[in-house]
This record gives sequence, structure tokens and C-alpha cells, in this order.
Amino acid sequence: MNGLWILLAGLVMVAGIVFWHSGRVERRRAKLRARRLDARQQAIVAEHFPLWEEIPDEIRAETERWMQVLLAEMNFEACGGLPEVTEEMRLAIAAPACLLVARRPGDYYERLRSILVYPDAFTVKDDWGMEDIRLGESWGHGSVVLSWETVKQGDLNPEDGLNVVLHEFAHQLDQDDGAADGVPELEEGDDYGKWSQAMLPAFDAFCEKVNEGKRSVIDDYGAESPAEFFAVVTETFFERAKGLKLEEPEVFAELVKFYGMDPSGW
Repeated sequence: MNGLWILLAGLVMVAGIVFWHSGRVERRRAKLRARRLDARQQAIVAEHFPLWEEIPDEIRAETERWMQVLLAEMNFEACGGLPEVTEEMRLAIAAPACLLVARRPGDYYERLRSILVYPDAFTVKDDWGMEDIRLGESWGHGSVVLSWETVKQGDLNPEDGLNVVLHEFAHQLDQDDGAADGVPELEEGDDYGKWSQAMLPAFDAFCEKVNEGKRSVIDDYGAESPAEFFAVVTETFFERAKGLKLEEPEVFAELVKFYGMDPSGW
């Protein structure tokens, strides 16, 4: 009996520590979220993420709040000879990353611990030990890897449907449930059936379109897998919203529900 009481006391103590830590995190984040970007920082974000000035005020304000959390908590690492990750780089990455969770606070990147930034495209070894050139990566165990040059190139044309930050952080949302399968965590159990009914036929049809050489508002890379399709249509959703809505209305509707916003009206 004594052993049982000791076990119960231990469980209560652990629960108390977890509750205290959770409350401490929430209090710290509440203070961070009360901060605002100054005029200089706003200008940097607008320069590197032109969509910024088109975003409705309420959504932009919520994005800014989560940016403060990410900038304070995230470990940015300079890699591949990059001297440092500057404030400019941090802001340029944080803005699109936090736009994705502006209306999904429960999906803030809790698993993410570090953002690795290379000066340009970087080389990794694939599953067969062969070297492969990458512009960005999302790891399920806590890191996003980005090429700064690619981040900047995505800013040159905000309507080309290509944004490596949106792409890789969409992967993070997809991987939050432990699987990179193009199906992120949804609000309700019934939502998964609706998601599949919209996404799977669209993915299959898109693959056929790519194989036949037909043009689409969605970049061809989306045909690689359902996971890549989700990441690519996320880029398209924010940068070519009207085109995606016209071409894939059911996919667009699911993304509106998932992200809690409709960029076609911006």
C-alpha cells in the first residue's frame, strides 16, 4: 500500500510540474505576443514578403504576435559558410512562417527547435547515399533548413506561387502528427473524410496533367507525392489564390477552412 501511495504522490508531483511549466510558457508568450514590430522591422518584412501589405489588418496583427514568439524562442543557425543569421533574415523567414498559423494558434510549431540557414542551395545525401542539391528541407525531428538565396528569390515575384518558407513550414504542419503524408492535423474527425475527398482526386488528376505536359497554376513539383502536393498548393494558395480557386475549387475550400483565411479576397 505504501508503494501505491508513493507512486500516486509521484504522479501528482509530475503533473504539478508539467502544469507549472505550461503556465510559465503561456505567461512568457503572452508578454511576447504583446510586443509589436517597429517601423524599421515592418519595412524589412514588407520588402522581403510583399504579400505583407495585402494581408487584412487582423490577420497581419495575429501573424506579428506569433512572429514575436518565434523570434524569441527559435534557434537560428548559420550554416555552409554563412557568417550569421541577421535580423533581416529572421524577419523574412518569420513572417510567412507565422502567417500559416495566424488563425491556427493550436498548430504553432511546438516541435520545431531550430532553423538552419545556408547562403545558397545546399547538398545532402539521399536514402541511397547519393548527393542531392536542396533549396529547403523540413525535418520531422525539429528543424527547418532554408537557402537564403532561395528565400530572396521567392520575394522577387510574390505572384509566382513559389515561396520556400511557406513550402517548408507547410511541411512542418503536415509532420506535426508524426507523418509526412499531406494530411495535417484537422479540427474534427469528420474533416479528414472531406479533406481526402478533395485532395486525393485533385492530386491524381494533377499528376496526370503533369505527365501530359499540361500547364497548371500549381507548380509541377507538387506531383512528387501527396506531402509535396500539400506544401506546393499552400504556396499557390497564398501567392496565386484566385488561380487556385478557379482551377481547384474544392482544394481551395479545404485550405480556406484549414488556414482560417481566404487570400483570394486580398
